[in-house]
Amino acid sequence: MGPSPVVAEIRHAVRESLRDLDPGVLVLAACSGGADSLALAAALAFVAPRERLRAGAVTVDHGLQPGSAGRARAVTEALIGLGLDPVECIRVTVPPGETNGGPEASARAARYDALEAAARRTGAAAVLLGHTLDDQAETVLLGLARGSGARALAGMAARRGRYRRPLLAVRRRATANACAALGLAVWEDPHNADPRFSRARVRHEALPALEEALGPGVAEALARTAGQLRADADYLDALAAMETERAGGGRSSLLTDSLAALPPPIRTRVLRAAAITAGCPAGSLTACHVEQLEVLVTRWRGQRWIDLPGGVRGFRREGQLRFTRGSAPAGDVPAGSGPGAGVTDDGPGWDREGGHGRGRHGNRPQGNPDQRGDAAPAGDGACRAR
Repeated sequence: MGPSPVVAEIRHAVRESLRDLDPGVLVLAACSGGADSLALAAALAFVAPRERLRAGAVTVDHGLQPGSAGRARAVTEALIGLGLDPVECIRVTVPPGETNGGPEASARAARYDALEAAARRTGAAAVLLGHTLDDQAETVLLGLARGSGARALAGMAARRGRYRRPLLAVRRRATANACAALGLAVWEDPHNADPRFSRARVRHEALPALEEALGPGVAEALARTAGQLRADADYLDALAAMETERAGGGRSSLLTDSLAALPPPIRTRVLRAAAITAGCPAGSLTACHVEQLEVLVTRWRGQRWIDLPGGVRGFRREGQLRFTRGSAPAGDVPAGSGPGAGVTDDGPGWDREGGHGRGRHGNRPQGNPDQRGDAAPAGDGACRAR
């Protein structure tokens, strides 16, 4: 008698994701102990030896909840019990405070740093992540609510570098059923049901409400939308990379005439890439920040600089859009700081956050960026991550 249909579905998805790997290479599964990643790890343990691959796993203890060390040890033992080798349990320190996107973003960055270090240390050819179709749908819906650009609406990539997401076409309920069929003990992260987190509200309130109002299939439709937009976004990003070279090669300055001649979808990508190259944290750079930079290119009327995340400032001088770190250019005044500065209260990218100050101009106070990832209502005009 074969495995249950849900176990077979997940094994098939993992097998398909590994077909291009050379025999004998190591594949790691990132596992938190939740149903998605545990079902993934179990499928990898089954599939890898049959595909002449080695299979291991990594679990990361963020230390953010009481008893996290004990849970990490239990997950490690479960992974070893599946026959995975090597299995690494890594404790990370998540920076306190609300910087660079809040605690969720800080925990995510620490987790990926740990996974990357484990992959280098073990020589792993691939690291598998347990994101499902439901996670993809939630990502797209959050991007829509935040007014994000096409790249954010394209959701998560099935493959990027060494990271692979075999389960993006698999529903979350299938992973839970697979763990039950295999007799695996699942840990439920309380954050996944905590309404303080925007993703938890989308998961337990927004998506069910959409399914009730529109009928079944909303999650699948959102995931399909992500796939369609990803192909478009990849093409536009490739064009933007070429235009970045023409406008200045991605250095600390770009020719404004070259930028102004670009179609808006290409120009905004060039500006975003240039800001990130200058030192802006990608997760904190919002659509409003990019719009403000675009004003310096296409509607410049004497305004001087734009403050960006990471202590970066963008300003226009001598036909160039330039970026600096730290203090403002000598003799300059902030954009929007006085009459006739060229960016009015109702202009693109002006702070409309009710005092939160995200996407600020010049020396205006800056508030905490998107604490805990809460999404504003769609269409509110607030700065949202692209």
